[in-house]
Amino acid sequence: MDSIIFDLDGTLWDSRDTVLIAWNEILKQDPEVHMEVTKEDFRKTMGLQVPEIGRILFPDVAEEKREKLLTDCCDLECEYLKKQGGSLYENVEEVLQSLSEKYKLFIVSNCQEGYIESFYEYHKLGRFFQDFENPGRTGLSKGENIRLIMERNRLSAPVYVGDTEGDQKAAASAGIPFVFAGYGFGHVKQYDYKIDSINQLKELF
Repeated sequence: MDSIIFDLDGTLWDSRDTVLIAWNEILKQDPEVHMEVTKEDFRKTMGLQVPEIGRILFPDVAEEKREKLLTDCCDLECEYLKKQGGSLYENVEEVLQSLSEKYKLFIVSNCQEGYIESFYEYHKLGRFFQDFENPGRTGLSKGENIRLIMERNRLSAPVYVGDTEGDQKAAASAGIPFVFAGYGFGHVKQYDYKIDSINQLKELF
């Protein structure tokens, strides 16, 4: 093993409290959308790309308007996350510090462009990672983005750490082992390794 590629939501942090403030602020300003989103709404859509999240949360909103609504929500959430951050899982910085001394670290998340940058900016953890990728920047699936990171950084034996079935399928698509973060948002039946806290990565690797 030469590297570890991480998912972000449900693996390194939980950003829902901050994101909810941003999204509901946008929704309140729209006279055609009479709803608020909740933490459970976001839990159900974790690991999905933004357009799919929009179809689930706003099924009755016309596509063109939904795209504009999602853009506004995502833009504001990144601004809020830069200023407020999210909730890091316990000992994330310590674990990343330890792992980065032995392995190259990366992030591949199904988020919009600017989201990972907001995570870096507020929590000052970007120094531990060599590279990152997301569909907001590439338009690719998570599995394709994992392969892109592997090719771009000439990785020969990475593992992927994530918390959803989509993460497991992405790792399988990229042909690499999957570490299931059982403390996150998803339920996964097939995995190569399972951890119940991020601290266990130090023991595993």
